Amino acid sequence: MIGRLSGIILEKTPPDVLLDVGGVGYEIQLPMTCFYQLPDVNQTVTLHTHLVVREDANLLYGFVEKDARSLFRLLIKANGIGPKLACTILSGMTAGQFSQAVINGDVTALIKMPGVGKKTAERLVVELKDKMKDIQVTSDQQVGQATSNISNHSVDSSKEEALSALMALGYKQAQAEKVIDRVYVQDASSESLIRDALKAMV
Repeated sequence: MIGRLSGIILEKTPPDVLLDVGGVGYEIQLPMTCFYQLPDVNQTVTLHTHLVVREDANLLYGFVEKDARSLFRLLIKANGIGPKLACTILSGMTAGQFSQAVINGDVTALIKMPGVGKKTAERLVVELKDKMKDIQVTSDQQVGQATSNISNHSVDSSKEEALSALMALGYKQAQAEKVIDRVYVQDASSESLIRDALKAMV
């Protein structure tokens, strides 16, 4: 199991990052709430990771905070929740926000995440409510707390990157395009578009 990586960021393409660790490039997918906290390209970062081994691929998920990884691991143990959906849930909510939603039984907040229906949300509350007490979650982090590090993109490329990221997180193309158009402002970076789109969907 690859549990932690420290290296230099070579590329950032939401929600993925390419990390150079001793000359080896690791492709890592992060929840967008973690992606926002990354430093600029060519800067060093340490990520807590979780490796998912499948028949057709080995997928590496990364997290800036240990509590986010702990929550991810708890999520994928829940009935009907795979790594992709867990990553999507933690892209729309910080670990603290998700924890509060589960503890408070806030099914309405949970069903706003793509792929989470009412039954799944209710099951998450039932399965995870008691387990949340064992996870120390930082609840004061806000989605998009970090400033955007991507700049000098054209309108089309920013929208295109934001659309690709949202679709990778499980949103349908038509839904993603609609919300991106709604939140777009002049000179917006792809990161800010994704952040605002996720806020609008929640």
